[in-house]
Amino acid sequence: MDKLHEECAVFGVSMREGGEAAGICYNALLSMQHRGQEGAGIAVANGSTLTCVKDVGLVGEVFNPRVMEQFPRSGCGIGHARYSTTGSNTLKNVQPFVTEYLTGRIATAHNGNVVNAREIKEKLTAFGLDFSASSDSEVISSLIAYKTLRADNDLLTGVKEAVKLLVGAYSLVVLGSGGKLVAVRDPGGYRPLCIGQNDHGVAVASESCALDSCGFSFVRDVQPGEAVLIEDGRVVHSEIFLKAPRQSMCIFEFIYFARPDSVLDGLSVYEARVNMGRALAREHPVEADMVCGVPDSGLDAAIGYAMESGIPLGTGFVKNPYIGRSFIFPTQEQRENAVNMKLAPLRAAVEGKRVVLVEDSIVRGTTSPRTIAAMRRAGAKEVHMRVSAPPFLHTCYFGTDIGDEHTLLANRIALDAICRKIGADTLGYISVEGLLGACKGCRLDFCTGCFTGHYQTRVGQVSKNIMEAGSQNPQK
Repeated sequence: MDKLHEECAVFGVSMREGGEAAGICYNALLSMQHRGQEGAGIAVANGSTLTCVKDVGLVGEVFNPRVMEQFPRSGCGIGHARYSTTGSNTLKNVQPFVTEYLTGRIATAHNGNVVNAREIKEKLTAFGLDFSASSDSEVISSLIAYKTLRADNDLLTGVKEAVKLLVGAYSLVVLGSGGKLVAVRDPGGYRPLCIGQNDHGVAVASESCALDSCGFSFVRDVQPGEAVLIEDGRVVHSEIFLKAPRQSMCIFEFIYFARPDSVLDGLSVYEARVNMGRALAREHPVEADMVCGVPDSGLDAAIGYAMESGIPLGTGFVKNPYIGRSFIFPTQEQRENAVNMKLAPLRAAVEGKRVVLVEDSIVRGTTSPRTIAAMRRAGAKEVHMRVSAPPFLHTCYFGTDIGDEHTLLANRIALDAICRKIGADTLGYISVEGLLGACKGCRLDFCTGCFTGHYQTRVGQVSKNIMEAGSQNPQK
């Protein structure tokens, strides 16, 4: 599919008086299923033991009632839903990673991508540590265990000492076998992480929508470079121990990744997307009869385009919620047919109309031609594509599956050629300036490296696939 995917969702919970941590983690992961659909896992602490269950598949597929019964009653646990950006989609790469060391065990869930993981892995291997996965997250968990052992089993110190060595993006939740829970966010703030509480305890999540769905009130975001220690349902310590010259949250969180009912670092995802649509209407006006969005993340930007342009908003597609994930089909033809089955154009709405079609992104250029062709088959007179992300020109190293730059359509051909290739009458991308203006309510600055090639973190000559390849493969 011509959609970007983000590596994962993380969640952690600590309750004061027992509780069903596994069930809370399950509900949280369901609410963040959009962030990762390849694998899911939950780990809970019960005294000095850790119980971890994980597998490939959707959250509801992995954790049926029989599986949930395997978890002991516990007040402390972490969960993870995965989409792979480093490491293949196999069970051994599904998180949380449980790492044993001389005096204990930890479980680690990670959202992001660490660009120096290969170097760290080589050093740890020289110390006698073994690895079975091809994921940077396994390296992080092993490094934390190693540092925790050297810190006399002090989990918070171990986490802090470990992450000081990491370069890249990481929002982490780490669970110790004694029930301690540590949450930490990299100093750039690439990936979101927030804290919530209720009368019974504290939770941390990639998105605030997970806190809402599990009955926790949003308290605040974990700050870039901050570590938070949670025990017995209370935050017992927090400190900002790492600094970066500039925060650099991934702006694609607002374009596509996050759920519209989430608030990330002070900015509503829904409001940001509506603002993107308004900016698109100002930058790329066109005479048309209706505006419609491509479900799901194009819908909010379409609202903004209609508001700003005065062109009526309509429903252009009917989405079938019962079609399975298209990437499970073995051939490209089957995958394409599944995409067509998911989105059916609404002929009664678009026939004879000049349509502004708002999409969140064009990555490799495989989905947009089918979407526009379907519109024309339904009788649309004209189709004007408007995109709420600027052209993708560069690799992402920090947790988004943009690999080889030469697979990116905008990196290979000019705007007018893209317009012809996808079959649109006109094509307009939001500018980087317009996008930043739409997201100006966020407390953090943004990483726009995939659009501009300017990264806030120096990546050097490193491949984002180095963990899986096993050797350096410099990007050209």
